[in-house]
Amino acid sequence: MRIIAGRWRGRALVSPPGLATRPTSDRARQAIFDQLWHAPWAGRDMLEGATVLDAFAGTGAMGLEALSRGAARSFFMEQDRAALAALRANITACKAGDACRVMAGDVTAPPIAAAACTLVFLDPPYGKGLVPRALAALQAKGWIAPSALIIAETGRDEEAEILPGYELISVREHGAARLSALRRAPDCGDAAS
Repeated sequence: MRIIAGRWRGRALVSPPGLATRPTSDRARQAIFDQLWHAPWAGRDMLEGATVLDAFAGTGAMGLEALSRGAARSFFMEQDRAALAALRANITACKAGDACRVMAGDVTAPPIAAAACTLVFLDPPYGKGLVPRALAALQAKGWIAPSALIIAETGRDEEAEILPGYELISVREHGAARLSALRRAPDCGDAAS
């Protein structure tokens, strides 16, 4: 597994042993970032300077890829100890510590936001219905900025439940994964103050 493009292109990333973490494949990550770069609903301006949340971060590949391609900073949420060790090692390998903050814990019970994020990656364990629960919890704590773009990875046969205040703008399938792009409404309020 490697960073695909940008200033850290080709940098190898480590992943923890075992099956608890399922990193997004290089091919699927390339497809996601190609879409972010070229889609009329995203584009280069959306990625460059973005504040990113990589929730269910695992190795941190999505947030680090975003930083490599011009995002300003990335927040990472993960609760698995082995994945947290790999995530921290990957941040160190990229010398990205100044642009990163790692939070150990459950995405469905997050802390109050350190910043409202404009680009959010959700890659929970498949088949557990975690995307809508995570979105609701993150929004309630102020993590998701109005008009934010959310990229959610679920199992190919999982139906996406769209919460009020979000619009499904794209769905693509890559191998066993379904990648859904959602846009948060610009006037959708937060419960956090």
